[in-house]
Amino acid sequence: MNTKNNRRKRASMQKIEQVLVELLQTKELNQISVSDICKRAGLNRSTFYANYVDIYGLADAIREKLEAQVAELYKDEVEQGFNSNNYLILFQHIAQNQIFYRTYFKLGYDEKYKILAYDYNLAKKHLDNRFIEYHMEFFKSGLTKIIKLWLQNGCKETPEEMFEIVKSEYRGREEIFAE
Repeated sequence: MNTKNNRRKRASMQKIEQVLVELLQTKELNQISVSDICKRAGLNRSTFYANYVDIYGLADAIREKLEAQVAELYKDEVEQGFNSNNYLILFQHIAQNQIFYRTYFKLGYDEKYKILAYDYNLAKKHLDNRFIEYHMEFFKSGLTKIIKLWLQNGCKETPEEMFEIVKSEYRGREEIFAE
């Protein structure tokens, strides 16, 4: 394949995604048009449609990238079937990528995030196989709300402080946060 064209395509896609993220800081997705994105990115509509079906496909591409980045943070643990519950790594990633997490939440993707079989199996182990769905939903929802509030407040607390907050909510279940 032509490396020069591949680089150009990647650069165009990156620019389009960046512009959408910027626009989403002041507008809702349904208020943004392909024309708005192309004009601001300095690209033709044909470039947009060569890479994305529509605005929603573009939003999905951004979601997939962020979820892949988060999965990469814990890749070794998943492959080894081990969970350190080290949410410090997650909070550090959020602090470094605040605008993308704000975008993720603004688009409502947190409601569609799937709990992996890996997480489910570990929860069964730690929670004596009782009421797993309830525990997992409680933890996922609580963690999501804490992250949203932290972002809303400008990430004033350090990632270390946020990790301590999460750990403090699980007092009595120290095995979950074994270090």
